[in-house]
This record gives sequence, structure tokens and C-alpha cells, in this order.
Amino acid sequence: MRGVTPFPPEFAARYRAKGYWRDQPLRVVFKIWCDAFTDRIAVRDTERALTFSELDAASTNLALNLLELGIRPGERVVVQLPNVIEFAVLHFALQKIGVMPVLALPPHRFREISFFVKTAEAVAVFSPVAHRDFSFTDMIVRIRAEAPCLKYGIVIGDAPEGFFSLAELIAKPASGDPSALDAITIDPTDPALFLLSGGTTGIPKLIPRTHNDYAYNSRMAASVCGIDKDSVLLDVLPIGHNLPLGCPGLQGFLLNGATTLLHTSTAPEEIFPLIERFGVTHIHAVPALLVRWTESPLASQYDLSSVRVIQSGGQRLQPEIRRRTARVFPNVTVQENFGMAEGLLMFVRLDDPEDVRMETVGRKICEDDEILLLGEDDQPVAFGEVGELCCRGPYTLRGYYDAPEHNARAFTPDGFYRSGDLMRQHPSGNYMVEGRKKDLINRGAEKISAEEIEELILQHPAVENVACVPMPDPVLGERNCACVVLRNGSSLELGELVDFLGQFELAKFKYPERIERFEEFPLSNFGKVSKKDLTAIVAGRVSAQ
Repeated sequence: MRGVTPFPPEFAARYRAKGYWRDQPLRVVFKIWCDAFTDRIAVRDTERALTFSELDAASTNLALNLLELGIRPGERVVVQLPNVIEFAVLHFALQKIGVMPVLALPPHRFREISFFVKTAEAVAVFSPVAHRDFSFTDMIVRIRAEAPCLKYGIVIGDAPEGFFSLAELIAKPASGDPSALDAITIDPTDPALFLLSGGTTGIPKLIPRTHNDYAYNSRMAASVCGIDKDSVLLDVLPIGHNLPLGCPGLQGFLLNGATTLLHTSTAPEEIFPLIERFGVTHIHAVPALLVRWTESPLASQYDLSSVRVIQSGGQRLQPEIRRRTARVFPNVTVQENFGMAEGLLMFVRLDDPEDVRMETVGRKICEDDEILLLGEDDQPVAFGEVGELCCRGPYTLRGYYDAPEHNARAFTPDGFYRSGDLMRQHPSGNYMVEGRKKDLINRGAEKISAEEIEELILQHPAVENVACVPMPDPVLGERNCACVVLRNGSSLELGELVDFLGQFELAKFKYPERIERFEEFPLSNFGKVSKKDLTAIVAGRVSAQ
């Protein structure tokens, strides 16, 4: 497929020989699950539930209606849905007709969605009608005017003129023959979907995840998380992320005949009753959520004893937060994991010794996950020393979609992905995160490209120079601080800067949440702005308040 970097033939042959790749499109994999677990609850929310058979039938009906609408196999669409049952039906339906979704996030706005549409040449956007004061339909109309490829807006809610209702497409009896779906040819080495990169250079890149690699991704993730047919996953992280969708996420629980409970709020007053009502056994979380939940006085009012595993990812979880979590959830194991939408997954095993669980983010899940920790000279560091994590394997990409120049920098000559994460190995063989090499701000596990925001801030007439750096935050881990050198006689307050950035229509979690003014920036030995020194200065100013 154009724009997709294939796995080298010798690696593909090895992955097939070892059984990692089964050459089954995801629609075949999904059908196997639905046939095996017919009457079990596959997915639910607080009001509705679908058995595996019902999910299979609803997605087939939707697939036929999408074909009738005019969406064709091999085309791309952008999916920007919250954690609702319709997402699961749509996810299955798109795989049945070989349509590739770009999985966007609900906070994304015109700047990001228009880029995804144009890059993928998407023919449709699936979204809500509106959220609070933001109109997704107005955004889609504007993108249509710029991108002739975009033909359809399909929404959750009452569809305005020119749009289609996703609920109606799911419910309307299809006139097509379901057997027609079997005639659609899908190459399991083609992308099944596109995830989004953390993005260190502007708007996130598209990550092609093939049918072969993404099925294996979920299968192996599920194998180390203690899932059985009676497990219930509470999925509250945005479903477009890799973790809640496939690590093991929705897909990993379905392959075990287990249930996924989708919910759109993370508020303790909603989460705790759900755990008690549905007997939740597993939760995906980020440290910021665990801080919020463990500090809530409501926890003592509900029976939270069903929770066995809380899988924490996105940023390092402090040991004290683990201990607090164990006090609130009496039967829980907090399972740290390190993963990336680009592929490689590491998990702390549930039976690892306590000191290993407290100190590390886990180890690889496949023997053919190849991991190098490289120093500044691009040579492997000694055991126990810090280096940049570089990796390749049966479910790690070989290139971002249609980004040859970026790929030349993001991969070693022999195909190892340069993650930008700094790590060292623990004596146990597990890995420990020691920071990052890439210029990212990790706000509650949402990655912000400093370069993207700096480029926009530099357009402000009062700004001579800018550097965005992380500032410490007890809940989110980091927030974005804009360090600015102003032009002579100029002034700039945070509110003014936020108002200025509003014209670029980007996701609000990327906005600076503090501004620090400098006469000049500290420089490194090479004459570059020293973000390491800026970060330390900002941290000192924050702590002094």
C-alpha cells in the first residue's frame, strides 16, 4: 500500500513461522470470537449491553449500510468518538469491509482533524454532533471545503442537514446480502487502522497497524494481565488510544470472551458505583486518575473488592500512589506497563516480586521484541546504564505513514524505531524509565509536542523567542510552561497567550498553563537553548510559590 513501509521479507517469514502472524484479517479474528462466545456480554455501557452475537449482527448490518452509502473497501475514515457502544459496532463494521480508520481523540480540533483527513485522504469523519460549546459538525463542514476527498459526516446524535446518523445506520435494516462481505479481499499485511504518534515535530504522525501485527498485539497483551471469561474491563481512557483499545483493552477482553464496560466520565462519583454494580475486575488508568480516585472520600462508600488489576501506563507511577491505590482497592495488583502506539509493549508481570513491581515498567512480551539501549554514539550502553530505547519486532512499525523524511530520522538504518525514551535495565531484567530524549511534555499521559506549540507562539507579535518545557504537577505529572523572551517594551500574560492560540483551533490540552518570562535563555555547550536548565529553573519557581 502506498505510504506504508513493509516489514522486510526475512522478518515477515520468521514472524509467520513462529506463529505470531496468522494471516487473518481482523474481521476473521473478530468472527472467531463472536462464534465462540455467542451469548456472553461483549460490550456494555450503563444502560445498554450487546452479546457477541448481537455485536456481530449489528456490525454486519452497519457494514452493509456503509457500503450502500458509498464508502468503499480500502478507503480511510477518521473516527473521533467517545467511549460508547457505537464505537465497538463501528470498529467491527469497518474491519468487515476493509475500511481503515484513523483513530482521533475527542479533544482534537480543526487543526488536527483537517491534517488527518488530508494526510489519509479520508472520505468520512465519525464524530459527535457537539460537545459543550464546540460544534463538530461545523468543523467538518469547514474541512470539507478544504478537502474534496471528505464526502461524509456521520455523527452520534441528531444529524443536521448534510450529515448521517450513526445510530440510524446501525439500526436501519440493510438491503445488501451479508455474503457480499466475504467477497471483499483484505490483505492482512495492510493497515487495519491508524493510531497516532505522540508527535515531537508538529501534529501527530499516522501509525499504520496491520491486521497481522495488531491481532498479535492484543493477544500477547491479554496473556499477561490475568484475564478470564468472567473478567470485566472498565474502559474510561479515550478508546482511540492504543491502551484501551488493544493493550489488551477492548480487543484483548473480547478475545477471552470477557466484557468491556465503556464509560465517558472518570469522576469518582461515577466510577465507584460502576465498579460495585458491574463487578469490575480490570481498569486501565493513568497516574493522574489514580491520584484523583484514591483521594476521594467516596471510595469508602462502595464495595471495590472486585477489582483485581489496575493497569497503569502513560507515565511513571510513583510507589506511594501504588500504596494508596492498594488501600482503596483491597484486592488489587497495580500492573505497570510501558507501551507505545508504534508497537513495543512491556508489562510488569503480576507475580513479579514487590520491589520489581514498585521500581520498573516491565519487560517485553515477545521473545522477538528486539530492544537496544543506545548511547549518544549510537552504540549499545553497558547493562544498567541509561540509553535511548530503540526497538523492532513483530508488532512494531517500520515507518510512519507517508512520512519518508521523518522516517529517516526516526529509525536506525537496520530498522530499529528510535523511541526517544531514556531507559536502563533493572537487575531483574525489567526496564526503568529515566526520562526522555524527545521534546515532549507528558500531561497526564497525553503527549504534547513542544515544537508544535512553540511554532504557533512565535507568531505572536510580542514574542521574540519561546521554549515550551514541562513543569511539575502533583496530579498530571507535567503541564506545559511557555518560557518566553519578549520583544523590547512588550508584555504578555497567560490569558492573552491562550486567547491568541485559540485562533489555531488545536486541542486544548496542548495549551500552556503557565508563562515564565526571561531576558535571555540559558544555552548549552553547543549554543542551543538548554531546555534541561529551563526545566530546572521553572521547577524551582513553581516550588517556591
